Amino acid sequence: MIHPLPYRDSKATGAADFYFAINATFRFIRETLGAEALHKYWSDLGREYYAPVWRRWKEGGLPAVQEYWRAFFEAEPGAVADVLAEDGGVVLDVRICPAIRRLREGGRKIEPDFCQHCYYVSEAAAREAGLTVRIKGGNGRCRQTFHEAGSFWSPQNMEEVEQAS
Repeated sequence: MIHPLPYRDSKATGAADFYFAINATFRFIRETLGAEALHKYWSDLGREYYAPVWRRWKEGGLPAVQEYWRAFFEAEPGAVADVLAEDGGVVLDVRICPAIRRLREGGRKIEPDFCQHCYYVSEAAAREAGLTVRIKGGNGRCRQTFHEAGSFWSPQNMEEVEQAS
């Protein structure tokens, strides 16, 4: 069986300190290049870095999305999330976001738009696989819903993605 995390490394769980680095990177890009450049950076990550992920999603459909996210949250220290098949899609009910949790525990100032990266990265990857995502919530708890492209009547309302603090 192919592991659902195509970029797996040799450790059993993710490295939580990575969140410190991405938070600082997001802040640097926003402060030096602006919000639009940050959104482009996130979308590029979804298309390019996550290509092994979205290729599996494209091949395996929503069951591959569900498998990926289950493995992802199992590998993330401090995560509490349910990954469910629901209403013809895949729902991530994130009750404790491992990134927000680690940043708070580490006393870091969280980039206010931090939670938006989940939308931009996931939507870019999903689009490549013929899927789409909508997100509600943020700041440590959210609900992300993946469906076939064209399943939603309206685009993501970014006001539904809460600012992190």
